[in-house]
Amino acid sequence: MKLPFRAGLRRSSFEIDMTNGPLLGKIVKFAIPLALSGILQLLFNAADIIVVGQFVGPSALAAVGSTSALIQLITNLFIGLSIGVNVLVARYFGAGQRKDLSETVHTAILTSLISGVFLIFVGIALARPLLEMMGTPEDVIDQAVLYMSIYFGGMPVVMLYNFGAAILRAVGDTQRPLYFLFISGVVNVVLNLLFVIVLGMGVEGVAIPTVISQTISAVLVLLCLMRSEGPYQVHLKQLRITRHKLWMMTKIGVPAGIQGATFSISNVLIQSTVNSFGSVAMAGSTAGGNIEGFVWTGMDAFTQAALSFTGQNFGAKKYDRIHKVLMNCTLLTVVIGLVLGGGAYLAGDWLLRIYSNDPAVIDYGKGRMLMICAPYLTCGVMNVLVGAMRGLGSSITPMVCSIFGVCVLRVVWIYTIFELNPTWLMLFASYPITWIITTLIEIPCYLIIKKRAIARAQAANTGESISGHGPQEA
Repeated sequence: MKLPFRAGLRRSSFEIDMTNGPLLGKIVKFAIPLALSGILQLLFNAADIIVVGQFVGPSALAAVGSTSALIQLITNLFIGLSIGVNVLVARYFGAGQRKDLSETVHTAILTSLISGVFLIFVGIALARPLLEMMGTPEDVIDQAVLYMSIYFGGMPVVMLYNFGAAILRAVGDTQRPLYFLFISGVVNVVLNLLFVIVLGMGVEGVAIPTVISQTISAVLVLLCLMRSEGPYQVHLKQLRITRHKLWMMTKIGVPAGIQGATFSISNVLIQSTVNSFGSVAMAGSTAGGNIEGFVWTGMDAFTQAALSFTGQNFGAKKYDRIHKVLMNCTLLTVVIGLVLGGGAYLAGDWLLRIYSNDPAVIDYGKGRMLMICAPYLTCGVMNVLVGAMRGLGSSITPMVCSIFGVCVLRVVWIYTIFELNPTWLMLFASYPITWIITTLIEIPCYLIIKKRAIARAQAANTGESISGHGPQEA
């Protein structure tokens, strides 16, 4: 039975009312803990990279860095399902549909664990063949395979955390995941230093602490959901797959996962080209890419805000707020992109020295940051549009736009423009060019999707249940 929110659900102090009142302050309140959570997640990897770069050597630094695009390639399809979870939970929460919300949550938790177990075998089996296909140098590949094998051993907890955090984000709770990541982040850094400096380990000395810290954050998120009040509370005895909810989750999440996986394919191609410049260039790209990740995380918080706020307001039939959500998130993304992106590039020499003191490594890292950090705001705007479209229940359209605008054109760039001028800067110029083109494609798509989604919702009978029809592709 569909209930109005005030009668159907009770808010906790950690939740944000996305469907009433001024938007700007609530979006900022939602995004700041989310951005800080993302930064803490990046610190897991940054701690790995800094420790191996300073205490093990450039080849270990290159080994850890060369795995990131490949790990994303293998995991993104399943991580995409968590986006489907976010959309459904936000929609049901905004509409006050308790039963549908509970079924979605329990389906999501069990799906995360099954996906994680599956990824253990896939990741370990494909690690060496894929690294060889990428042209990973001989002095790097054994260490890279070891790092990936240990990392994938912890994949069930990685999936559990991502799905659990998606549930909390959908109801407006971005604070508690931040607390959990802070605890696990401190553990990760301490264990990195212990295993590498005191015990003298190599890449395994940073891989094992990463898995341990991810386990801590996943357990804390699960306990949080189990102790929460309301219809998104997790009861272990009720964990089961509800087929219809899994289908709806898949319908939204798989296109998002395919998009992420396709992005990773283009990034793997970029990484393969980076590898052709040698291990020093790989180390510089790894350091520069890690710094860029902090800028991206700041902007991505508003992409997640666009997704959750759009989903809840659409579910609550507050259609007039949807475009305001997009405008606010876009404005905040541009500001963050200008300040953090420009600031990271200007401070690039100093920041890169945190990772390595090798002048050649720093030069390569600074060149990459020139092409990516300075125009990074265009990537942020592109992603906010994707978040808004997904919040409206559309996943295939943003997937097609992004795959063509970013992935296909980036591959074309590498085999045409870059082939004619195979320099370091020309390789990374493919990023801002494709971001701008994709944004221009997405703007009219968003306007069409929004118009159709609202028209279809308004035409539906007032007694129609979301669970009966689900979010449709606009």
